[in-house]
Amino acid sequence: MARKDNNALTGKQKAAILLISLGPEVSASVYKHLSEEEIERLTLEISGVRKVEAEKKEEIIEEFHDIAMAQEFISQGGIAYAKEVLEKALGSEKATSIIHRLTSSLQVKPFDFARKADPSQILNFIQNEHPQTIALILSYLEPAQSGQILSELPQELQADVARRIAVMDRTAPEIINEVEQILERKLSSTVTQDFTQTGGIEAVVEVLNGVDRTTERTILDSLEIQDPVLAEEIKKRMFVFEDIVTLDNRAIQRVIRDVENEDLMLSLKVASEEVRDVVYKNMSKRMVDTFKEEMEFMGPVRLRDVEEAQSRIVGVIRRLEEAGEIVIARGGGDDIIV
Repeated sequence: MARKDNNALTGKQKAAILLISLGPEVSASVYKHLSEEEIERLTLEISGVRKVEAEKKEEIIEEFHDIAMAQEFISQGGIAYAKEVLEKALGSEKATSIIHRLTSSLQVKPFDFARKADPSQILNFIQNEHPQTIALILSYLEPAQSGQILSELPQELQADVARRIAVMDRTAPEIINEVEQILERKLSSTVTQDFTQTGGIEAVVEVLNGVDRTTERTILDSLEIQDPVLAEEIKKRMFVFEDIVTLDNRAIQRVIRDVENEDLMLSLKVASEEVRDVVYKNMSKRMVDTFKEEMEFMGPVRLRDVEEAQSRIVGVIRRLEEAGEIVIARGGGDDIIV
């Protein structure tokens, strides 16, 4: 193989030389963690290597070791911590180079440092920011963190921020970088040049699942006025049929009385064993025998019919909850029954 400077080698070429240097047994273990496409491309690259000088092997192994060490430091205390440790060990220039390559190649998720911070500290910083800025930051945090912060925001802000998370699609890297640098000035740039996708309905559902019931109701009531379609879509995803196992026995018995038997049979036909056991536990023996017999003679059913039946049952559960007839557990303490 022609002699090249390490910086002139591609990532695949370096990976190929590294695996050759580590030997077949270690390489085989690495392959177990790769996709078929990655294995194919890497194997092709390895097959093109004719000769590697000992000095080149040492350089690439050392580079790999430095990056692995940096990744370990990042997992321990974040990028700022990793950079500080590497600077002491390797010097400022090399540490900056390693961190830059690592964050670019591994696409370290923005706001990594914030996910290790206390929610109340983040709240103190962002509560007076523009709702879009708040929504961007919350969409990158852990759901439990975001739920706590959203619960403590002023009520007039809560629904607006939740809506912005739900409709958020992709955010330009320079905007993420600017917000991130304001939040943590000591942090080196961690965003890649690709647009980063975050937010969306699933994100806001996770956040709302972490707030208390009062906050959830306030937000959903406001969203129903601002965007009824969005509010309904969020409601549908906040409680799915399989979540029936989280209800207490009294609530399940009430649901059984209020839903159509045909819908319940369709739903139970493809439900998990845990869901079936919970539902059957709250039926009379005669009703259980009848259900099992009729489900057995029901034959194959269309997935769409099952999903529609489950959706109707979830609708009944939500209506019962809104009427105060049953309780669905949420984050916070206002759902505790005493």
